[in-house]
Amino acid sequence: MASSSALRPSVGCLSRIGSHFASSRAAAFSTTAQQCKRKTKDNNKNRGVSSLYGSGPREHLSMSDIPLPKPRNFKPKVAVDENHGLWGFFPESGKALWSPKETEEHGRAWTVEELRKKSWEDLHSLWWVCCKERNMLATSKAELARGKFGFGDREIEARDEEVMKTMRAIKHALTERYYTWQDAVDVAMSDPEIDMHAEDGQVYKPSAYEEEVAVEDAWAKEKGAEQEPVKADKELSR
Repeated sequence: MASSSALRPSVGCLSRIGSHFASSRAAAFSTTAQQCKRKTKDNNKNRGVSSLYGSGPREHLSMSDIPLPKPRNFKPKVAVDENHGLWGFFPESGKALWSPKETEEHGRAWTVEELRKKSWEDLHSLWWVCCKERNMLATSKAELARGKFGFGDREIEARDEEVMKTMRAIKHALTERYYTWQDAVDVAMSDPEIDMHAEDGQVYKPSAYEEEVAVEDAWAKEKGAEQEPVKADKELSR
């Protein structure tokens, strides 16, 4: 049987081997903080409550003891002018849109031949009626697009096209009148009896007409002078 002195070298070897393994398991030097256990309890009671994002607390809160606020039954009364011009942007009073059937109920456009017979005031009034109609149609089209109804666009475009035809016909008639007026001015400038720059405001000065009137007056005077001796002789004979 081996003695205790014989076992001592083996114990020393084991101690050296154990110290070597212990040194290999040790972590290298680092300034990084050690990972700690994550805190599960939040000490901030207002965590997650945000008036900007509209978020509330994480826990459900009981409000059974707190009376809920009631909205006020208040409707402000605003004075509205029933004859305001902006009501013209809508089809009828109190009606935002026409139905497609109502939108299709319109007549044809005015022709140039018909508009040639109209006065300046009639053409001016008809032009602004067309502008008002187009504003109303544009408002209806924007309302259809906003509401995404999916109908009514074709009828509005057809009605708008008829209104635009009338407006083009008005422009055509006014252009013809303008060219006719220019031709009349050119003829008047070459006419000796018309003074376009008259200071007294009398542009038309017909000299031939004045000569005819003077001749007629002289003839009437001569005729009257001849009849006076005849009347005198008749009175003496009586």
